[in-house]
Amino acid sequence: MTYDIVIVGGGMAGQAFALSMAKTDYKIAIIEPNSPNPTLNKDFHSRVSAITPSSEQLLKDINAWDLIKRKHAFSHTQVWDQNSHGALDFHAHDENLPHLGHIIENDAIQSALFEALEKTDVEFVSAKLESIEKTTAGYQLQLNNKQALDCQLLIGADGARSNIRSLANIGFSENNYQQKAIICNVKSTQSFNSTTWQRFLSDSIVALLPLGENQASIVWSADNDLADELMTLDKPAFAKRLSAAVEYRFGEFKVLSDMQAFPLIERSANEYVKENLALIGDAAHNIHPLAGQGINLGFSDVRELSKQLEDNNKNLGDYLTLRKYARARRLDNELMAKTMTGLNWIYKENNEPLRWLRGFGMNVINENPMLKSFLQKHALGNS
Repeated sequence: MTYDIVIVGGGMAGQAFALSMAKTDYKIAIIEPNSPNPTLNKDFHSRVSAITPSSEQLLKDINAWDLIKRKHAFSHTQVWDQNSHGALDFHAHDENLPHLGHIIENDAIQSALFEALEKTDVEFVSAKLESIEKTTAGYQLQLNNKQALDCQLLIGADGARSNIRSLANIGFSENNYQQKAIICNVKSTQSFNSTTWQRFLSDSIVALLPLGENQASIVWSADNDLADELMTLDKPAFAKRLSAAVEYRFGEFKVLSDMQAFPLIERSANEYVKENLALIGDAAHNIHPLAGQGINLGFSDVRELSKQLEDNNKNLGDYLTLRKYARARRLDNELMAKTMTGLNWIYKENNEPLRWLRGFGMNVINENPMLKSFLQKHALGNS
């Protein structure tokens, strides 16, 4: 079977790219061994993203936004530090915006993308990729169902442990933080006030991402030893530790979902593209979850690659065209990755001079409208 574009990976980035290219005459297939259409249960799923206005616009442009079944807008972001007097306070009205973003379950986004794709000619192939071979026209793929697919452009959208990246012999750099992120959903006795909250503790970082008035998804990033200790707690004991960690600002917590822990490892592919091949999303880069920017960077990849391909009048897999995408995206992705690494280091160091400097810096930013606006626009994807 011959296609113009084959996308390996049917997650959010892969499906979004397929949708963004579906308006062209290209014949497109997505290879995904698992269900590309997750079932939404009554209860919130604990894997969520903080979707920026820039990502919201992309999802509107590809006709997926209105299909997202549930989303919670937030207009305010507050950051405070246990070990200094520093605080940061961002508000939508500072940028004349109705909101700073939406907290949305990843499954809800993926389900909406799948629903939108059902109205297109994009094909799903339920199989695992076994091998790839470079051809004069592009790539040939061998699947575990004995199928062979040919394409002009091969897209790796298959996540942080990308098989495409490996099979294409693209190396990557890796920074293991020796930390884990614990995620779960909680209910509070006091409102989250449509605000995302982050508290920097001496031994960890807690983020609260509101899913409703009194429900939130939490991400608690901690060194491995502390994370392992927290994961041994039962739900009531964990809820007490969490309530204390954020100074009982939201009253008492109740844990609503299973607690899960994920190792925190930043990876960056040495190359985003080769002739007839491009990596997007976590296959190209994945970062510390401190600011919830992961999928927003992936959606920016989708927007930029689609633009370069649409503006291109050369062959679909033309290397120079793909290089334009890589150059446009690498700086932004690596800047975000290094920023997250730097912030993580700054908040792990707790000697007195650095604590004072940290608090001073946060307050300088908070009281300087131009500097604050610059940082906020970058976080919103408007840089």
